Amino acid sequence: MRFRRIAALLLAALFPLLNTGQAQAAGYRYWSFWERGGDAWTYATEGPATARPADGDVQGFRFSVSEDSQDASQPRGTADFATICADTPARDGRKRVALVIDFGTAPDAPSGETPPPARTACAQVAPDATTAEALAAVAKPLRYDTNALLCAISGYPHKGCGEQVSAERKPARESGEESGSGPSLGVVAGLAAVAVLGAAAGWQARRRRHD
Repeated sequence: MRFRRIAALLLAALFPLLNTGQAQAAGYRYWSFWERGGDAWTYATEGPATARPADGDVQGFRFSVSEDSQDASQPRGTADFATICADTPARDGRKRVALVIDFGTAPDAPSGETPPPARTACAQVAPDATTAEALAAVAKPLRYDTNALLCAISGYPHKGCGEQVSAERKPARESGEESGSGPSLGVVAGLAAVAVLGAAAGWQARRRRHD
């Protein structure tokens, strides 16, 4: 009876752990918007339609599949403002905004589409221009949905906008980025609990043989 109580308690604790993998959130395929300070990218706190970069700012866009801002892939490349805007002389009454446009990797691409190579551009726009206006100056055609969500840059992707991707189909992280490839805590704990149950069952069987 004592073994049965122990087994019941272990199974009760094990059940939610074994189901942890089933509760993985799905990802979404979309263009994320980033701001760069020094050598670091920061996920933008507002959309490109309202952000108003200053002259000399570096901003980026990355197309990928991610669950949220904590999981999103950053734009790749190390080009800074001086490099990106080297061939665009300063002009009175205009500002220059350096843009990094990363179309993502093949696993992130919608079915049947191939991402173009990542590129940079220097937009020279009015002093009060938004990031969206700077992007439109160098990367048309842009496509938005009815909720003003940015769906495509330079025509990529050709269709779709922020569509959901199941957890099973979510692309793996590229080399150098954090990955969820190792076993989850729930799986490890579950295997440990199964091992404990097996040992307890063996001990109980041996005890009965000796009684």
